[in-house]
Amino acid sequence: MAGVNKVIVIGRLGNDPEMKAVGQGATVTRLSVATSENWVDKGGQKQERTEWHRIVVWGKLAEICGKYLSKGRQVYVEGRLQTRSWEDNGQKKYSTEIVASTVQFLGSNAEQGANSNATQGGGMNQSSGNGGGGNDFNFADFGPEPTFNQGEEIPF
Repeated sequence: MAGVNKVIVIGRLGNDPEMKAVGQGATVTRLSVATSENWVDKGGQKQERTEWHRIVVWGKLAEICGKYLSKGRQVYVEGRLQTRSWEDNGQKKYSTEIVASTVQFLGSNAEQGANSNATQGGGMNQSSGNGGGGNDFNFADFGPEPTFNQGEEIPF
């Protein structure tokens, strides 16, 4: 039986997209998306935890994300988990990322100043392939919507 590797994240971008050309004309865009969860602990105190997700987008979808997304924009991302490794000064390093197959821009156009319905019925999809790049580059539960302050420093 085959396994299932599917991730869905709804959150806000922590910084502007980082778009690069790699390999034979392939485009890759890196996004950092924050999700938060809230709960009340045993002492009755409200708690919140923010999780940061590394998103990698390939091809035409990467170009669209690089052009229209910006820090603070809310997005729906669907994709698969992928872990890659590389050597850095003789030490093996690892990074687990979400390789996006669908990116949906959320929020109003007036709020963000961009057309969120760029392709395919308001969503943007790409094939499950990685756009020809693979690992040839080296980038050093649905809950409440994460709170985001445009002026806050991003911890990375």
